[in-house]
Order: sequence, then C-alpha cells, then structure tokens
Amino acid sequence: MNITLNKQSNTEGILNIKLTENDYLPKVDEKMKEYSRKASIKGFRPGKVPTGVIKKMFGKSILVEEVNHLISHSISDYIKENKLKVLGDPLPNEDKARTIDWDNQKDFEFEFQLGMVEDFKVDLSSKVKVTSHPIEVDQKVIDETLNDIKRRYGKVSYPEVSEAGDNLFGEISVKGSDEKKGSYIAIEKVEKKEQKKFIGLKKEDTVEFDVEKTFADETELARALNMTEEEAKNAKGIYVFHVTSVSRVEPAAINQELFDKVFGTDVVKTEEEFLSKVKETITSNYQRETEHLLDHYIQHYFVDNTKITMPDNFLKTWLKNTSGGQVTDEVLEKEFTQYKESLKWDLIKNQITEEKSITVEGDEVRERAKKMIIDQFGGEAIAAQLGSKLDDIANNYLAGQDGKGETFMKIYNQLRHDKIMKVVKEAITINEKKVSLDEFKKIAASHQH
Repeated sequence: MNITLNKQSNTEGILNIKLTENDYLPKVDEKMKEYSRKASIKGFRPGKVPTGVIKKMFGKSILVEEVNHLISHSISDYIKENKLKVLGDPLPNEDKARTIDWDNQKDFEFEFQLGMVEDFKVDLSSKVKVTSHPIEVDQKVIDETLNDIKRRYGKVSYPEVSEAGDNLFGEISVKGSDEKKGSYIAIEKVEKKEQKKFIGLKKEDTVEFDVEKTFADETELARALNMTEEEAKNAKGIYVFHVTSVSRVEPAAINQELFDKVFGTDVVKTEEEFLSKVKETITSNYQRETEHLLDHYIQHYFVDNTKITMPDNFLKTWLKNTSGGQVTDEVLEKEFTQYKESLKWDLIKNQITEEKSITVEGDEVRERAKKMIIDQFGGEAIAAQLGSKLDDIANNYLAGQDGKGETFMKIYNQLRHDKIMKVVKEAITINEKKVSLDEFKKIAASHQH
C-alpha cells in the first residue's frame, strides 16, 4: 500500500491511496472461508459450501467491503501517525471511484480531499483580560423573592371580581380574529398605567388592550399570548381577553410551616435563618448566571483573538455532502460564519485539553449523574433511602432510553467543558464589575451568542 498527501495549500490536500492485490487479498480470502463455513445454501451441507461458489455469489461484495474497511483504517492511521489536524471527514473523489472495475481490476487507486488546520497557539496568560459581572443581591431582590415565595406557598381562593394582585385565566385572541388561545395574566405584572383595565373583571367579561403598552416584560407577554418569547417580540396591536376565572393568593405567613415547605423539615428554625438561607440561595443562583455569561465572554475572546486559518471551500463542500440535502448554498450564506466560530471554539478547547492533559473518567460522570438524581428527587435524604440502588439508577439514567449512552456523553462533555474553563479562568485575568440584577439583564440581553 502506498499513501501520499499532496498539499494544495496549508489547509487543503489530496490524499492518494494505492492498493495492490497483496494488500487486501489475505483479508478477502479469510472472509471467503468464513462465509463458506457459515453459509446455508440449498444443495450444500452446512459448512461445506465450496469457496468457488462463495466467490461467485458474494465475491464482489466481500471485495468491496474489505477494500473499504482497509481504506478507512489506513486513512485514520495515516492521520494519527502524521499528526494532521483534520476538519470534518475525508471526502472521496466519487468520479474516480465510479470508474473502478471491481470485476477485473487487481490494483486500486483512491483519492480523498482533506481539510486541515495549521498549528496554532492559544494564549493562556494573564495578558488575556475579560470582565465578570457578579450580581449584587440587594434588598429589592430579597423582597421580591420573599414575596414570590409567600405567594407560591400561599392559600388560593377564587373571588367573583378581580382586584389588584389577582390572576386572570381565560382565552385570548387578536381583535377581529376567531382564533383563540388559553391565556393567563398576573395583574401585578401588567404595566401600572394599564392595570386598571384588568381590575373589576368577573367571569365571562372581556377586555381589550394594546400589547405594546400592557407588557414590558417579554416573559409575561409571551405567557399572556401563549407563544414563545421569540414570537412575542413581534406581537403588535389590539388583543381581546375573555375571562373564564379569577384566582387570588393569600400570601403564606412567615412561620415554621413555610420554612419546612421551602427548605425541608427543620433545616431552618427562625425567621433570621430563613432570610439568610433565601439570600444564600439567590446568591448561588446568580453566581451560576454570572459564570454562564463569563464563559461566553471567554469563548468570544478566544474565538476573536486566536488565529486559525480554515479551509472554507472544503468545509462548505463537506457540510453540503454530509447533510442529506439539509444544507444548501442559501443556508451556508446565513449560517456558515456561525458554524466556523463554533468549530473554531471546539479546536481551541481540544488544544487546551491536549496541552493541559485534561481528562474525564467514567467514575466522574457517574458521580455527577448521582448528584443530579439526588438534587432532583429531594437531596441527601433520598440518597440515604436509595442506598446501593442509586448506582443502578444512575447507570440506567446514563444509558438513556435508547441505550446508546447519549446522557453519558452529555454529562461527559459538560464535565470536560467545566474542567477546560477552570484551567482558562485560573490562567487569565478576570476583572470583576458588580452590577444590579436589572443591569445584568441588560448586559446579558445585549450579548449575542
């Protein structure tokens, strides 16, 4: 076998593979004998089918299978041995492949187009500076969270007439349209100037309102219109809301019953401990949001500042050829830049992983899975009840419904990402700039990723 790489540029090349009969014949003969032993063909005893019969019936398919198998492994070995940074998969020269005469040829020649990247450097030093935005947990946030908790665990009643702070259930439609959707409106979430329209309503009443004036919060608008936030952004004009019921929540009292419902039996026992635990929970949640945004800042920095030359033409061809018709020139026009940035970030992470010898073991994945299960089903108390069964539950969870281990790979990739980001954050300079929750929301909204 002879394999040569003809580099057309620093990022593209043609891999030429030449096979002689001696390269593939031993494997073909071995497979013929295996077929002969296992084949069940009318007129021959099992295991006694002559090789000549097998060759006549299956010879070409066996030859094609073994040659393709040999080619595949040879390409993979060549890439590893020569430490090529290959993008996508090698693309076969199909025109050349179609000219092969499998019935008569003894020697074969194949061509594959390769897309590659040159060696590049990732700057993991204090010279790299990014900004983190820790969210300050001020009294306003604590009060809002406390009010939300008290309402969530409060006593629900169904008055005849709505008052400020009540919730309205019903059907909503664009004015003049017969198409109706189920809807829910929390009156306190409506803009203050518009709230009076929703007070004093009873079952079967209707109210008209301008969506752009009524809701400033996109989440509340989407909930009222029963559509996604992305769809709700484009909503305009007058809508009609038909009331089917009114609900009112009497906020829960701050006492031991509430403490136990929120944090578990006897975890906190005083109002002071409760408020401290609420603040601790808020801080933890906000820290996750801060870290999530910081991760994206870091990603954007390295994608924008790491020089990696990519084989654009190869990538476009590869994407179209392997997409089953889903990727067209129009799709590439819109999404190719985003795809390249994602691929570039993967290359950067792979290099960091290699340079810093980052690994993720199977036991780490299982431990993360068990922690996720424990957190989801009631904390350490459930872990004590499950005992040794927790391992079996975790293994089933990791295998997934189809048994292909997609959940395992998802957690594996998350652990790998976490380890990579930990290494990066320890190496670079992170400047903290504390912000309020409202400021953070504006920053996050303006950060497109």
